[in-house]
Amino acid sequence: MLSRLTSFKALPRLGARGFSAAAAAAAAATLPPLPYDVSALEPHISAEIMTIHHTKHHQTYVTNLNASLASIQSAVEAGDSAAIIALSSAIKFNGGGHINHSLFWENLTPPGEYKDPSGDLLAEIDRTFGSFEAMKAEMAAKTVAVQGSGWGWLGWCGSTKSLKIATTPNQDPLHATTGLKPLLGIDVWEHAYYLDYKNVRPDYVKNIWGVVNWGTVACRLAGAKA
Repeated sequence: MLSRLTSFKALPRLGARGFSAAAAAAAAATLPPLPYDVSALEPHISAEIMTIHHTKHHQTYVTNLNASLASIQSAVEAGDSAAIIALSSAIKFNGGGHINHSLFWENLTPPGEYKDPSGDLLAEIDRTFGSFEAMKAEMAAKTVAVQGSGWGWLGWCGSTKSLKIATTPNQDPLHATTGLKPLLGIDVWEHAYYLDYKNVRPDYVKNIWGVVNWGTVACRLAGAKA
C-alpha cells in the first residue's frame, strides 16, 4: 500500500482548540515497516545500511516529530507565539524526514523483481525527457550535485501536466516546498550510502537505479493525475 505521506502541509488555521486537535492527530506518526527484508536490496544497498537507516535515522525523525508536535500543541494552548515560531523548523525538518523516508522505502524493490517503467509512466518519461536513459542521466546528475545533504526527485507538476526533476536540501518535503507531487526520491544524505560507497556518491546513485520500484512510481503518477 502506497504511503499517503506525500506532503507535510502547515497545520490548519483552526484556533487554539482546533489546532491542538490537529496536532494531536498528526503526532501519531509511527515508523512504517519495510516492504521487504533488510537484505533484499543487496548488493545495491547492504542490510547493514538498511537496518541503521530505517531503525535509527528514520525512527529518530518519527520520535522528534511527535515530540515537536506535542510541544507546539502546548504552545498553542498557552498562546506562546514565540515558542510556536521556534518549533516550526523542527516540525518541517522531522516531518519532512518522516515523509521522505516513508516514500523512499516504497521506491525500492529487490533487484530480482526489478522491471523497467512501462505504460503511461514510460510515455510521460519519453515525452518530457526523450528517453528513459536520458531521464536517468539528468536526474542522476542533479542528484549527485546536491550540496551537502538532500534529495533528488522525480515529480509531477500539476500546472504544466508534466514530469519534473528537482532537488531539495536537508529533509525539505517536495510537495510542501515546491508544489510538485513526489513520484520518486533518492536520498543523498551520507547515512544512506556511506557504509557501502564511502564518499563516492555517484556510484551509489548509479547503482540505486537497479532497485527502483517503477510500479510504485507508476501508481503515484496515476494518483497525481487523478
